Amino acid sequence: MSANRWLATGNYFTSYREEQRIFFTSLDRTAMGLLLAVLFAWPFFLELDNKYMLVIDNILVAVIAVMGLNLVTGFAGLISIGHAAFVGIGAYTVASFSRMLGENHLLLSHGWPVMIILAGCMGAVFGALVGLPALRLKHLYLAIATLSFQMIFQWTINFMNFFNQGQTISVTRVTWVTGQVSRSQHYMFWYYALLVVIVLCGFGVRNLLRTRYGRCLVAVRDNDRAADAMGMHPGFTKVYAFALAGFLAGVAGALHAYLYRGVGVESFTLHHSISYLAMAIVGGLGTLHGSFWGPLAIKLLDLQVEQLSEWVGAHVTAATNLATALRPLSFGLVIVLFLMFEPRGIANWWRIARSYVKLWPFRY
Repeated sequence: MSANRWLATGNYFTSYREEQRIFFTSLDRTAMGLLLAVLFAWPFFLELDNKYMLVIDNILVAVIAVMGLNLVTGFAGLISIGHAAFVGIGAYTVASFSRMLGENHLLLSHGWPVMIILAGCMGAVFGALVGLPALRLKHLYLAIATLSFQMIFQWTINFMNFFNQGQTISVTRVTWVTGQVSRSQHYMFWYYALLVVIVLCGFGVRNLLRTRYGRCLVAVRDNDRAADAMGMHPGFTKVYAFALAGFLAGVAGALHAYLYRGVGVESFTLHHSISYLAMAIVGGLGTLHGSFWGPLAIKLLDLQVEQLSEWVGAHVTAATNLATALRPLSFGLVIVLFLMFEPRGIANWWRIARSYVKLWPFRY
């Protein structure tokens, strides 16, 4: 190994403790620091209108939700087709307090960090309840159970007067140290709030995977009987995998409610659950950074296809039906192509690129 830690080729570990470090090399640590500095600093040098800031905020909300889905599906190997329902539980937790206490209550406007944590805890409770069938069910049967939860959630919201029968429930603007966040600064404020939450959740998940509980997730995914023989508890592992996924989804739902200043059931349908699953697949199941690549790729694809559909509809009158079908067609095509040609997702491209940089100029 090179004496200069910046020029070392590959990774050379002499203990298990070194192999469990968050950052394997000094270059990784420096690159992460620079990336975070750029993400926090770019709004001071580049001004975007509210339309594009909303797109960026939506990507960040999806990152938090997919991070939870990756825990239960990617790392634990449990199929969940009702993830949008957990996100909806977090959003409707905020909406419920808005209905009970009043839209402008101090707990909602000043205590919004507490509300976000409370929404995450509520999502974790429902996640653990939905995870109980995982004690007896696997594969397709578990997928149907989570799909049933998605249907139950939508039915409950649509037919209960307390939730305004699925119609929009307003959420107040939040207050920061400088006062109430104005309309012009709303999306920029939530960009920074979302970025802080993503950093905390990302490091939290990364540290979880370094512990025995994180290794239990991977062991149960690979072979739950072998994990049981090694002294692990597969049932408990599956339940807390769903609980962790529900917590992150609940946090994402609360942030969605504050970002849009309202909650409606149309944002948490089966279509959104499939979208979250597609983001996890495209980004790369079982990888932490896949939770970032997937939402970015799918959201940008959706935005580009929407602009293409508008252009086709405006210039080719006879192709109106084609313009309408472009979005679902491109969405399904991307998923099929990734499953066929790159089942490990964009994260595998990142892994190949990093391996090449680490081993350069050597071929192996």
